[in-house]
Amino acid sequence: MTQSNMRLVPWDRLQASTVALFRAAGSEAREARLIAEHLVEANLRGHDSHGVGVVPMYINGLVAGGLVLNQSLNVAVDTGAMLICDAGQGAGQVMAHDAMELGIARARDTGSAIVSLRNSHHIGRIGHWAEQCASAGLVSIHFVNVVAGAIVAPFGGTRARLGTNPFAAAFPRKDAPPVVVDFATSKLASGKVRVAHNKGVEIPPGALLDNMGQPTTDPGKLFETPPGSLMTFGEHKGWGMMLACELLGAALVGAPTQHQAAGNGAVINSMFSVIVSPDRLGTGGPFGEELEAVLGWVSSEDTVKLPGEPELETRQQRIIDGIPIDAATLEQLDAAARQVGLEKGFGIV
Repeated sequence: MTQSNMRLVPWDRLQASTVALFRAAGSEAREARLIAEHLVEANLRGHDSHGVGVVPMYINGLVAGGLVLNQSLNVAVDTGAMLICDAGQGAGQVMAHDAMELGIARARDTGSAIVSLRNSHHIGRIGHWAEQCASAGLVSIHFVNVVAGAIVAPFGGTRARLGTNPFAAAFPRKDAPPVVVDFATSKLASGKVRVAHNKGVEIPPGALLDNMGQPTTDPGKLFETPPGSLMTFGEHKGWGMMLACELLGAALVGAPTQHQAAGNGAVINSMFSVIVSPDRLGTGGPFGEELEAVLGWVSSEDTVKLPGEPELETRQQRIIDGIPIDAATLEQLDAAARQVGLEKGFGIV
């Protein structure tokens, strides 16, 4: 895509416009702020698939009843060692934030906690929740399922059966940013395919099948009727991880699972998180020492980057230069803003 079709938007302006849109849609101030901060942070880190480009999907979900604004998180089960929180299809950026806060408090008190968030609207970039735990000095792992219509084919298959079911983990460091592992179990997140489609560029080979089960690099094939299918990362290994995310994230705690082809317009996530406090367990010192020893060993070559480092480099650059938004996405954001009553649209021209 040529530079003329891209707009570099200052991050704070993009955030203000996103807040205004959700306030117009009916969100209370805290909810609008948490949604906007999360989405713009995803853009800053280079994950445009999970940035403001999802706003039109959120507004469509609101209209269809899949997103419930101003919802309060409900603790449905509390066994002491485990919390099951029901989101009631509330805004994922609020529901996941509040669930992680409960888990952080519990892990600090007892050393560890298992927190399940079920039946939430789209919770966005999963690494964000791992980072929330890491900023509190805690190690965490997260398994997530996606119920929005089947979009990924199992290894060995040609028909979509599950969602992109992401996984994340984060490890805090004393005087450095945390190590953050965050990936979809499909070769590409569906949002990255949407971004490529909006930009009019191809995707890498080996990531997508058309609706006849044939390999394609045309991102538009994912959005045809019937749609194509994404492929798993790592062949059978990614397929196994994808299934584990479905069963741990949702089935185990009575949350909705993806077991039919079509969706209803909503994007529902459930997340199974394990949060551990090294300090509360008395292993904080050795953990920090061994962590740094491992990281020093694996990154001894200049060409090696730790998980999360490329995102921080992108963030630094985009804070200075602005966030690139393609023309098609800006048009979709304008339409979404007008849909909720903002006559001047999204405000980025």
